[in-house]
Amino acid sequence: MKKLLLLAGLAFGFLTAANAATDPEGDNPLNQRATVLTRAMASKMQLDEGQYLKLKQLNLRMLSTMEDLKDRFAADPEIRDIRMAESQTSYHMELALMLRPTQLTAYKQSQASMTALGLPSGR
Repeated sequence: MKKLLLLAGLAFGFLTAANAATDPEGDNPLNQRATVLTRAMASKMQLDEGQYLKLKQLNLRMLSTMEDLKDRFAADPEIRDIRMAESQTSYHMELALMLRPTQLTAYKQSQASMTALGLPSGR
């Protein structure tokens, strides 16, 4: 569960850093973050257009869920973390079903390399 939370934190950190990029698709911050994340993932996994659109919807849904969980469980970090981990598990399962085996391998390698970039392995 710690790895899932670490990956979620990493994804949000990446999104925050990449949020400076502008998106002509609209002014919705979650839509912009989903677009930035999807573009980064698409370039690493070589997605086709249909997969790109599905991934963007999946990313938008995941980001919306995370924001909702932060708001709803702000007073109870333990429950919030459990629900976020469950949401991340669901996200990864849906992503795995959407990707081809070579794309899934590329995704897992990129996640492993991001984790190895100096993040603590656990507390």
